[in-house]
Amino acid sequence: MSQQKTKNSLVNWDLVTVNPSDKNWNWKDLFCYWGVSIQSIIGFSLIASLYVVYDLNTFVVLVGTIFGSLLVYFFSNLIGKPSQKFGLPFVVLLRSSLGFRGAKYFGLIRCLVGIFMFGIQTFFLSKALGYLIRIIIFNFDASLLDKDIFLIFLLGMNIIEWFAIILSIIFQFILFSLGKNFNKKLIKFSALAVYLGILIFFFSVLLNDVQFSFNAFLKTLNIENFFDKNNIGPIISVAGTIFAFFSILILSFGDFSRYVKNESELKKGNLSLLLNLIIFSFFALFIVSGVDSFLRQDGQELSRVLTNPTDIIGTLDNILITNLVLIFIIIASASTNLIANFIPSQYTLINFIPSSLSLKSSSLIIATLGFVISIFWFTYFSQIGILSFIDTFGAFFGPLFGIMICDFYFIKKGRLLNKDIYSVERNSAYFYSGGWHIKGLYSLIIGFIFSSSTIWNPNLMFLNSFSWIIGAFMALIIYYLLAKE
Repeated sequence: MSQQKTKNSLVNWDLVTVNPSDKNWNWKDLFCYWGVSIQSIIGFSLIASLYVVYDLNTFVVLVGTIFGSLLVYFFSNLIGKPSQKFGLPFVVLLRSSLGFRGAKYFGLIRCLVGIFMFGIQTFFLSKALGYLIRIIIFNFDASLLDKDIFLIFLLGMNIIEWFAIILSIIFQFILFSLGKNFNKKLIKFSALAVYLGILIFFFSVLLNDVQFSFNAFLKTLNIENFFDKNNIGPIISVAGTIFAFFSILILSFGDFSRYVKNESELKKGNLSLLLNLIIFSFFALFIVSGVDSFLRQDGQELSRVLTNPTDIIGTLDNILITNLVLIFIIIASASTNLIANFIPSQYTLINFIPSSLSLKSSSLIIATLGFVISIFWFTYFSQIGILSFIDTFGAFFGPLFGIMICDFYFIKKGRLLNKDIYSVERNSAYFYSGGWHIKGLYSLIIGFIFSSSTIWNPNLMFLNSFSWIIGAFMALIIYYLLAKE
């Protein structure tokens, strides 16, 4: 069916309300969604670092992790409910709060951050793929890697790395452009496959020496002085760190919750984040503590505990386990890229030019820009501190959330005029002032000032983990005071 051509330029088949028959996500699908969200190199390293690198009580970290995940659960339910109820993605619902032009331009911020992070994630995905290619070449003929062609570098990358990064972009573009049903299958496959990979990694450490591995793990468990009041600060800090890790997913969670069957499945599915974190934390802590103990037993001098999976497998003298872990790292990196960066960027990009773009064409734009970012990441972008600017753009996410929540729950009382959400007519409910809701803009800017101050003000950087919540809360309060009748 072709997209309807009318003067209503906001209509797009990819942005309209989900057909009830397509609302087929249940809590198990959301379990896989949250599993994918943490199954990345960054997620593994973060969880492992909290437990074994910082001088914190193990149960302090566990309690902080639980508190952080409950915050994510609470906010995801709030933002997920309107999308589940009306079957709309985040950026379309934003039209109710900011007007259709406000949603068009400020929604694009989510797209820009998503595309940039997609490019960075693709770079690191390609590194894992490059390692795998080198292993294959080495096992076929080790002398090939000494050929001159592999010693030629362009933009800091040799021919293997160029091949890996091009293959990574093409691989993701093809898979991610196959539509929502395939994406759902991909998310489920990835979550279960990566857990299988972690299980294999776990047993490879455990079976090396069962008693020694368990003893190394048990040494990390320490409940001594857990009830000390001085642990309150670290618990809050860990909770903030966990929340900050997931915060990029919360704003655009409606892009996925729109497909959930009902609110009950939504709440059960979001609660599965807690289960995912407990399972993942156990495996990460066991693997890291076990490998570290084995290496030190063998007399290796380590300046730090290895928490990065690629660093860990580099110390293992097992080519099969190394290849398997690299494959699972590639799967995990790609699927995390899908839910955190690619799909949110698709919807916000389509909303920018709804009369011209589709999932396929927006995917091509994202892949092209992501490729440019990934090839210049190592030699240029990573050297100029650009992540601080990306964090600054991300400081809009909390205030956007606060405005949307206040608008839906406190101002509009859960009501939405579906026909007007796509209308550019002056008499439509969301036309406001030429497509801009001025009260929403004021609230957004004030919330952004508070949120971004934790990034740029040295005296407030200790609040950085909570910048999202601070911005959301301030924007919500201001919007309520301005917009209430």
